[in-house]
Amino acid sequence: MEQNVQWFPGHMAKTRRLIKESLPLVDAVTELLDARIPLSSRNPELNELIGNKPHIILLNKCDLADENATRRWVSFFEKQGAFVLPVDCRSGKGLNKYHTLVRTVLKDKIRSNTEKGMPGKALRVMVVGIPNTGKSSFINRMAGKARAKVADKPGVTRHNQWFAIGDGVELLDTPGVLWPKFDDPAVGDKLAFIGSVKDTILDAETMAVRLLEVLISDYPERLAQRYKISGFQGKEPFEALEMIGRKRGMLIGGGEIDTERAAVMLFDEYREGKLGKITLEMPC
Repeated sequence: MEQNVQWFPGHMAKTRRLIKESLPLVDAVTELLDARIPLSSRNPELNELIGNKPHIILLNKCDLADENATRRWVSFFEKQGAFVLPVDCRSGKGLNKYHTLVRTVLKDKIRSNTEKGMPGKALRVMVVGIPNTGKSSFINRMAGKARAKVADKPGVTRHNQWFAIGDGVELLDTPGVLWPKFDDPAVGDKLAFIGSVKDTILDAETMAVRLLEVLISDYPERLAQRYKISGFQGKEPFEALEMIGRKRGMLIGGGEIDTERAAVMLFDEYREGKLGKITLEMPC
């Protein structure tokens, strides 16, 4: 029986409502996406939700993504009217440009505040993102160890949290969880590949075969380099998994290859970036 990744986000409606309620309190929205799967790691309803609010996209984990692909994704989202910044929230790479980008995006708001006699009024930005795209890492990195929480604002649900990050910018951490919505099983697969789905609910070999199908098609040289095996092109994914397991000496009784162990190792090495910088989807 074919296994597809499923989500049952019962609280998605609540999250949508809370985002709508909070939008009037902010000047812009920052959305975090995983640079390896920018489309699969976003909620397609977000553009409709935020309407005309200025929109900043952070392509997080860019250190694990194909640099050429990331450049194409930056261009793709900019053509849609978003402001885009590739970053890595764990190391802080690229985040030194965030304050400048916010001020560029909100230059009209800053001018308006100044004309109204409020030149130092805080710029408020809502932060959104599906699980595992790095929303918390971003806020922690920008707010610093102190995570200085801003005083509660009137009309803000108590589940919202504001953080001052310096230079007159405040971040609103969105309550609830913004889940992706997908009809295409391939989207669920990609989210599983990067670890957004608990591995315990998935069959490791099935998912490894699906990952290898992508890697053999788009990055066969990375597989060859990592596992010191030539001839991945044209191989069936399960055969490739067996080749990798045999090369790493993952054998069980009778010389049979432990493909489950090989699958777990493949995912670990992919997620740790040991296969190189790999992007799993490209803009149309």
